[in-house]
Amino acid sequence: MTALAAMPFGCSDSSDTLALKRPNIIVTMADDMGFSDIGCYGGEINTPVLDSLAADGLRFRSFYNFARCCPTRASLITGLYPHQAGVGHMMSEYRKGGEPIPSYMGNLNKSCVTIAEVLGHAGYTTLMSGKWHVTPAEGSGSKVDRSNWPMQRGFDKFFGTIHGAGSFYDPVSLTRGNEPEDPGPDFYYTTAIGDNASALIEEALEESPEAPFFLYMPFTAPHWPLHAPEEAIAKYKGRYDVGWDKLREERLARMREIGAVDETALLSERDPSQPPWEDAPDKEWQARRMEVYAAQIELMDAAIGNVVDTLKGRGQFDNTLILFLADNGACAERLGSNARPLHIPTETYAGDPVAVGNDPAVMPGAEENYQSYGVPWANVSNTPFRYYKHWVHEGGISSPLIAHWPAGIMAEGTWTDQVGHLIDIMATCADVGQAAYPQDYAGNAITPLEGKSLAPVFRNEDAEGHPEGLYWEHEGNRAIRVGDWKLVSKFSAPEKGQWELYNIAQDRSELNDLAEAMPERVAEMATQWQEWADRVGVIEWRSWDR
Repeated sequence: MTALAAMPFGCSDSSDTLALKRPNIIVTMADDMGFSDIGCYGGEINTPVLDSLAADGLRFRSFYNFARCCPTRASLITGLYPHQAGVGHMMSEYRKGGEPIPSYMGNLNKSCVTIAEVLGHAGYTTLMSGKWHVTPAEGSGSKVDRSNWPMQRGFDKFFGTIHGAGSFYDPVSLTRGNEPEDPGPDFYYTTAIGDNASALIEEALEESPEAPFFLYMPFTAPHWPLHAPEEAIAKYKGRYDVGWDKLREERLARMREIGAVDETALLSERDPSQPPWEDAPDKEWQARRMEVYAAQIELMDAAIGNVVDTLKGRGQFDNTLILFLADNGACAERLGSNARPLHIPTETYAGDPVAVGNDPAVMPGAEENYQSYGVPWANVSNTPFRYYKHWVHEGGISSPLIAHWPAGIMAEGTWTDQVGHLIDIMATCADVGQAAYPQDYAGNAITPLEGKSLAPVFRNEDAEGHPEGLYWEHEGNRAIRVGDWKLVSKFSAPEKGQWELYNIAQDRSELNDLAEAMPERVAEMATQWQEWADRVGVIEWRSWDR
């Protein structure tokens, strides 16, 4: 028998009464999207649905992810730090001394529970449409291990991909329930995620009209490859001809105007590896890359709009909590011509050859080529911050967070400076869903919840927060934030793990390193970070068996 008594989220009302009080919950997430891309955070990309949710909801200025796709997903869906859930890095198992490292299994472990398991036990119908990416996707037929697939981790219904990326026209590991799904010839994944999410909601309301539902809707947009229909790309023709330098200045001005940042947030320098726009070669190709990226985000916004329309049509909109965030900062990864991982096929759905690599002779967008938008545009997406996905400076871990819930958010159309983190999503869902987080589940002892509910912020109250600190580690990149102070280090040269210290309230862009001036604070926070790292199972990066 599963025990569910560790936290007092529940109440004594009958389940029928609870069903009338509790909101539906939707958690939807962009993939590899920068802090300033969407309109309501200062971007020029057309996102009317998200802008509307923000205008009538609540926006967080300081919400944090975990800098990379699968660690973020493991943390979001369990309320733990990713190492505690078994996903300290990616979907690969690491060993030391020949023995598996529990915090680096590359697979969601059994010492955690998912939001779907917790809310499902409390009477929610649990739905998922989108990217899973917390278990390996390799194998076929009877050799596939489905023990950590969505249907085996608490979801009643699932449509989406098990793997982490791929074609938007023919994605690898596309699945319905537990079975492979053929996308067909006229498929576009972002649109399909929204279509299927809407259909799942309709089914849930027909089959269990008295039960609230939980929908997890993580997109792969705008993760590379740069894939979008030509008519969507055409809307942005010429918009990015001004180049990355001018665009960063425009964005920061809008961010200050709308309140996404204050006047103390200065623009970091252009990435030193990139030339000024006026000196950039291949300007038509460069602009095209950002045009496709923008189209991918607009199509994601439209897919979310599909779900919003479904909620409104069924009279469910006012009592649905919608949370929107991004899994990490913008992605500066370059695609080389030799890249052929699982998610890059050798041919299209129709059988045509696929070209891989950021080739200026080939305009991106079509299914036949795999390209990324690269360092200079990722620098724009993360305006005004430094660094990108992988790193734990603000550019790698800062995410928009929009919360919309007409029946539950008191200060609509406002910003909050209260700090939130991925680990808080589980606690928030359990709190508003009046569900209990378990001490044990399916015969396994469950790691205690790390997150704290953000629901008080919705009521215009102070959340409990994390006075003890928030922590990060990914690929040797480390950080801790305690109050307004952040200690951070970059593993790669030339920094090689040297600690930097910033007052985030005064220097959100991390431009004034105070480490040399405040060695005692650095030492204290570094010790605190190490204690956390030892507790959750962080090991020295690349110290495992080769």
